Amino acid sequence: MMRFLITGSAGFIGFHLARRLLGEGHEVVGVDGFTPYYDVTLKRDRHALLKTLPGFSEAVLMLEDAAVLARVAEDFEPEVIVHLAAQAGVRYSVENPRAYIESNIVGTFNVLETARALNLRHLLIASTSSVYGDREATPFAETDRIAHPLSLYAATKGAAELLSHSYSHLWGIPTTAFRFFTVYGPWGRPDMALFKFVHGIKRSETIDVYNHGEMERDFTYIDDLVEAVRRLIDKPPALGAPVSHDSLSPTAPWRVVNIGGGAPVKLMDFIAETERALGRKAKLNFLPMQPGDVRRTFADAALLETLTSYRPATTLRDGVRAFCEWYEDYYAGADRADRAVRDR
Repeated sequence: MMRFLITGSAGFIGFHLARRLLGEGHEVVGVDGFTPYYDVTLKRDRHALLKTLPGFSEAVLMLEDAAVLARVAEDFEPEVIVHLAAQAGVRYSVENPRAYIESNIVGTFNVLETARALNLRHLLIASTSSVYGDREATPFAETDRIAHPLSLYAATKGAAELLSHSYSHLWGIPTTAFRFFTVYGPWGRPDMALFKFVHGIKRSETIDVYNHGEMERDFTYIDDLVEAVRRLIDKPPALGAPVSHDSLSPTAPWRVVNIGGGAPVKLMDFIAETERALGRKAKLNFLPMQPGDVRRTFADAALLETLTSYRPATTLRDGVRAFCEWYEDYYAGADRADRAVRDR
């Protein structure tokens, strides 16, 4: 049994990871600020489910409050921290840039300061495929330069990676940063494409399709992502012990790992799969590319597979169907679904 501190535990990924760890018999303190970026009811319902499981405790706080975060960590004495809390969303970073600096930079700094005071087995920090920018060369490898972010969101996540590396070097903290590639599935966020597509198609409303549909994404089903993170938890980096395809730092027990299946899907095919799952056709509103967005993501998953003997493999058909089934069940009342989309 281990003790985990998970930031963003009421979020989409944090909730699923916490549930997995609790199911294994570990103790988890879930840290979340319940910010209103999207429907807070969804976040509270995720935490309510976690609170029914043995070993879970809730800490409601903002990561910007360094003293409270440090006190929670000091009392709980976690062996592993998984830092998932962040202000998400490429497009929203154009509207509200300050939220990204406060959460993704200041919040991450406070997590690192907290980690420095502990004797951690492993610190894991969430990053994003957005750090790669809009590049022609594919697939995206962890050793690629990430010096040209297109959005403030991507810039703050890249900065968080660099901050974590410096702390790993200075204080010997075994640290893994993982770059997520378009995660989807049950309990997903209302601001993400699949949620919006399902919501719109079910109501015969027009859905927005950016770059006139000429986009591709390396989609990762939530259970696959959680499995990958769970396996990485048991693989803390060690200085001077590289493996094949490694991004291991030459100066710190630190590495970055892509989590994606390495199988990009065309946006129009993704919409067609959603139509198939719902048994309805979509009404499409084709729009130009949005500021900060990228045309294609494509993960090189070789390092993940080398480290964990695992690679995400859930088919898009199975993943989309699972999301639609959850949506039908959770949003049986139309008013609640409408509120979720309206709030974001």
